[in-house]
Amino acid sequence: MSAATSHTAEGGEYTQIRFTLDHGVGVITLNRPDRLNSFTEVMHAELARALDAMEADPGLRGLVITGAGRGFCAGQDLSERKPSDDGSRRDLSQILEKCYRPLITRLRALPVPVVCVMNGVAAGAGASLVLACDVVFAVESSRFIQAFSKIGLLPDAGGTWFLPRLVGSARAMGAALFGEAVSARQAESWGLIWRVVPDDALAATLADVTATLAAGPTRAYAATKAALHASSGNTLAQQFDLECRFQRELGYTDDYLEGMRAFAEKRPPAFTGT
Repeated sequence: MSAATSHTAEGGEYTQIRFTLDHGVGVITLNRPDRLNSFTEVMHAELARALDAMEADPGLRGLVITGAGRGFCAGQDLSERKPSDDGSRRDLSQILEKCYRPLITRLRALPVPVVCVMNGVAAGAGASLVLACDVVFAVESSRFIQAFSKIGLLPDAGGTWFLPRLVGSARAMGAALFGEAVSARQAESWGLIWRVVPDDALAATLADVTATLAAGPTRAYAATKAALHASSGNTLAQQFDLECRFQRELGYTDDYLEGMRAFAEKRPPAFTGT
């Protein structure tokens, strides 16, 4: 699948996301702007179908995730999780196992960079989705809110794993316990995200990121992602072993030869992803 389309032949049309796959780069736009793009089971199913399409594409080079409207994602749509009128309780772990664990783990395992371009607030599981991405750009008006404590829950969808690794235990604990909003500038200074961009640069940032992924050294990107994610669980010796293995493989790629020629000839490289 290489054409930029809003549907697939097998799965039918998308109703709660927009999805295109063009020149090897997938673009997913969460598309429930009237509900701040909050998650539903339908949205999860559509995200799974989009990931199926990308995982099946041998020419995949990257994924960009953003949101429609004024918010990125407000987390779980609580209208799907309202307590029963009879007061019976609900096992909240079921949706984590059925929907959020597959989504987050597939994004982390995708062998290409996953870039989030935040167009507004990310709350609850929406914030966890952002943190699962490899690189995050956020418009100036964006905010992160770990609002779980407001309804008597703890951060989930991987949030308790990502937060302390990105910002340290003190900031992670404060954000999680008190549910205070973290501005885009705060998030940038904490190391939670890569870069803040002006609100009116959203479209340009999306276009630049998509073009960069489409033209980049795909196998080098994949190896870099894999190595950096592995580092937190490796000793220095193990990480050296991993670097040696990846660098050995990359040294035999066409992109490495092209990169060296382009450097010597003082021109931009024309990477093919091979």
